[in-house]
Amino acid sequence: MIDSRILYEDNHLIAINKLAGELSQGDKTGDVSMIDDVKDYLKRKYDKKGNVYLGLPHRLDRPTSGVILFAKTDKALSRLSDLFRKGEVEKNYYAITLEKPREEEERLINYIVRDERRNISISYARQVSGSQKAILTYRLIDESKRYYLLDVKLETGRHHQIRSQLKAIGLHIKGDLKYGAPRSNRDGGICLHSRRISFIHPVRKEPVEIIAPLPDGDIWPIFKEKFDS
Repeated sequence: MIDSRILYEDNHLIAINKLAGELSQGDKTGDVSMIDDVKDYLKRKYDKKGNVYLGLPHRLDRPTSGVILFAKTDKALSRLSDLFRKGEVEKNYYAITLEKPREEEERLINYIVRDERRNISISYARQVSGSQKAILTYRLIDESKRYYLLDVKLETGRHHQIRSQLKAIGLHIKGDLKYGAPRSNRDGGICLHSRRISFIHPVRKEPVEIIAPLPDGDIWPIFKEKFDS
């Protein structure tokens, strides 16, 4: 049930706090996806008969948690997709890393190549064949005895961008075995959380800001009181 995890809803949009391990949309595994769950919620809430329209203008990797946004109308989906494509949606992620970054704040520019066979992305310092430019800025905002909390702002939206670019500077996200972390998390997710998105509403033309509370679990509560109080 996603009813308790709704972060925002109006006639055009609905945003959910995604849990680590949930699929954004259906894939070859055949597992139930968030699209299925949100459609079920809309059918129940509005007593809809037949099919329910729901569009996904962006997605989160399965092991990632946090804000995920859906469109309830085709007009909203078309306009939202255009905002994402033009980079007019601000996206901030929180990442817990095992290593302290070399700088407290840094803008990273890399060139990413997606390896579809292994389902990973490799970041290069210079443009190479088949690469796409990837830009993010990270800021160290807190630390514990063993872990470091980064606020990551994306300027582009590439496959596994944060995971790949942080690895390229020697930072490993806790639990991310695919990108070099030594151990998995007990829930099978990784400590990467879509914390905040903001944009101009595609229909009402008003500013919208949506923030997801930090997840529960073994590690996030270290920072939860400070950032969700």
